[in-house]
Amino acid sequence: MSKETTLVLVKPDGLVKSLTGNIISRLSEAKLVIIGAKVVKVSRDLAEKHYSHLKDKPFFNELIDYLIGKIHDTTRVLALVYQGENAIQKIRDVVGATNPEEANPVTIRGAYGRITTSGVFENVVHASSSLEDSEKEIKLWFEPHEIVEEIYPTEDVIEENVMTRKWKK
Repeated sequence: MSKETTLVLVKPDGLVKSLTGNIISRLSEAKLVIIGAKVVKVSRDLAEKHYSHLKDKPFFNELIDYLIGKIHDTTRVLALVYQGENAIQKIRDVVGATNPEEANPVTIRGAYGRITTSGVFENVVHASSSLEDSEKEIKLWFEPHEIVEEIYPTEDVIEENVMTRKWKK
């Protein structure tokens, strides 16, 4: 058993259907700790990087449209980082199979997912599938300062001429 981190995304259909609370409650069954959480406006670039391993698949563009919110008319995704013993497998057990029709009905995807008449998997959540994917995905969706634990090596960098958005005084 090892302490791991994993990324979970509550996708646009989960947000539009007001399933966020239900999903987080179900995820809590894994007995892990949330160390990062934020609502993200998903750009096409972010979605394409997230699903880059599927770029040659015929459903790639539909998948991108789904994640950026074109199908559900919202650009919001809830991104979460969980940490704990065997976090990846524990979360995947609660989330269920990618195909909602194959997912156990007691899992998140089994309870809330569906396949549309056009064949799009609306599986409500994404969960990292391996240590390698988890690290890649967490680094894609989060900056080090947005996570309350040091989970990967970081460095301090001074960047010049970088505009930052601040609250007005």
